[in-house]
Amino acid sequence: MDIGAASRRPLRPGVKRGTARTIATAVLVTAACGAGQLAAGTGTVQAAVLPGIQGGGSPAAEASQTGLSGSGAPYAGLAETWSKASRALLKPMIAAAQDVRGRPVDCRRAKCVALTFDDGPGRYTDTLLRHLSTHRARATFFVVGRNVAANPGILRRTVAAGHEIGSHTWSHSDLTRLSAAGVRSELARTDQVIKAATGLVPRIVRPPYGALNGAVRMQTSRPMVMWSVDTLDWLHRDSARVVKKTIKSVRPGSIILFHDIHPTTVRAMPQVLKSLSKRGYTFVTVSQLFGGNPPRLVYSGGGPLL
Repeated sequence: MDIGAASRRPLRPGVKRGTARTIATAVLVTAACGAGQLAAGTGTVQAAVLPGIQGGGSPAAEASQTGLSGSGAPYAGLAETWSKASRALLKPMIAAAQDVRGRPVDCRRAKCVALTFDDGPGRYTDTLLRHLSTHRARATFFVVGRNVAANPGILRRTVAAGHEIGSHTWSHSDLTRLSAAGVRSELARTDQVIKAATGLVPRIVRPPYGALNGAVRMQTSRPMVMWSVDTLDWLHRDSARVVKKTIKSVRPGSIILFHDIHPTTVRAMPQVLKSLSKRGYTFVTVSQLFGGNPPRLVYSGGGPLL
């Protein structure tokens, strides 16, 4: 199923995706109390692992261990239950931001940009990983749970390459149209399958279609990540247009929306990476962009909107 193509309908009458009215200029929303912390001063994502749960099991088995089985199972408190001992056993998911020479980067001063890829993993993701590796670029992948279940090896390779993983829900549903229990189920099932594949639980979420309201927000304390540049790769399926849109729209601090399920997008990435590198941009994850301390308000690349 082509999730990317189906996901681009307007959120509501008169409001189109990619406009300020859909809060597409907002790139990150967090609750007042986050679920867990990033490693102090490093920008390193510490992934959530539940005490007593061994990685690599089936989603059903892990659901039983975590108490998350069933569509209406509670999600609140999942990340808060992991222990210090469990976290210590983890290999960090994301290293501190670095430039192409491996030197630390402070994104408050450097020209950082966060490349984000939705709807995978899929058949083109491995090729994309090779392009990113060539430019020593780190990116954030917002994955769909059922695609992870079909391609767990690709997700493991993505994590091993140092990229950040975020949740894009289990079935790419409009969360604003679901019940509270339905929202929790979409997030919990995705957490379970990602953990089964990688041993990690994602710390950030991107709601499908950019659809977000207060009722959805109450179902998780994790940051809800939007974007500041929509490349429209889902609409045009044209590599040259993807490159042109990206280069024209990017600014320091941009969060750029791509989809690795489209071959035209993946073919565009070498030119995107080459062009932005020549302009002095450093490619970082979403978490790195905010120095390991995501804001608690709605932000654009240039600072708080509120």
